[in-house]
Amino acid sequence: MGYRVVVAGATGNVGREMLNILAERQFPVDELAVLASRRSLGTEVSFGDKTLTTQDIDTFDFTGWDMALFAIGSDATKVYAPKAAAAGCVVIDNSSLYRYDPEIPLIVPECNPEAIHDYKNMNIIANPNCSTAQMVVALKPLHDRAKIKRVVVSTYQSVSGAGKEGMDELWDQTKAVYNPTTEVEPKKFQKQIAFNVIPQIDVFMEDGSTKEEWKMVVETKKIVDPSIKVTATCVRVPVFVGHSEAVNIEFEEFLDEDEARDILREAPGIMVIDKREAGGYVSPVECAGDFATFISRIRQDSTVENGINLWCVSDNLRKGAALNAVQIAELLGREVLKKG
Repeated sequence: MGYRVVVAGATGNVGREMLNILAERQFPVDELAVLASRRSLGTEVSFGDKTLTTQDIDTFDFTGWDMALFAIGSDATKVYAPKAAAAGCVVIDNSSLYRYDPEIPLIVPECNPEAIHDYKNMNIIANPNCSTAQMVVALKPLHDRAKIKRVVVSTYQSVSGAGKEGMDELWDQTKAVYNPTTEVEPKKFQKQIAFNVIPQIDVFMEDGSTKEEWKMVVETKKIVDPSIKVTATCVRVPVFVGHSEAVNIEFEEFLDEDEARDILREAPGIMVIDKREAGGYVSPVECAGDFATFISRIRQDSTVENGINLWCVSDNLRKGAALNAVQIAELLGREVLKKG
């Protein structure tokens, strides 16, 4: 006996990836409904060897469905998630709408699986921001061993984090560089993204940080430990898929780099590729399409008493979004619903 599952936003980058991962991981699905807005109504999407036709989210009845994976953005989620939750369907939401609500669990299954039981508060579970998700997978096992005081992170985030429009803009601008008769003005991004980096993701806040940077701070505290101090600089780079992060961690007690490497090798969801030679690390091109969060460049930071540096890379459409949502669904089934 399996689950009746809904994927809302099935025609977008993350929604399609959710369908791919549900199929790849052989999630126990008895029945699957794929939903889209009216402008995408009737679009066909793939689920394993099946082809499904999208239904209208406006008229869909969530009664009798076990869980719904939402990838439709905050504005639409505000309308449809409460309807689904009220109908008894557990919502796993990929938008930022519910992440900071104290009543709603924000879950990365490798880090805080015990929070799954708090879904009962509102029948909604939040999926974290893509840049946070991969970082906390690395932080949690190290925090359990030596307790983290402070994290300084600089991100190098791919354009797929901005959706299909971001990917199209990088592609079109790159072609335009080689064809001087064509000019592609920035629309999705604040400046040209091709052959450039942009130190702004999301809007600016009063303290000079961007909302993406603020998200990393508050989400890390909610998922791992509210006492951890986090400062972030988030940068958009001309990479199609895969976020990279340079992470500096200061601990309350000394942690040797070799022990840190061993801890991370044993941690769930992590693959350590850390050879101190040319090419002995993972770049975003190599992580695309993979489930793992890759950790490289693990080394002592001699400028602070108890410091470690590391390089963290992951497919943001997978661990940063769709994979984490499916892992939450698996956790929900395993620990709570127990049908599959």
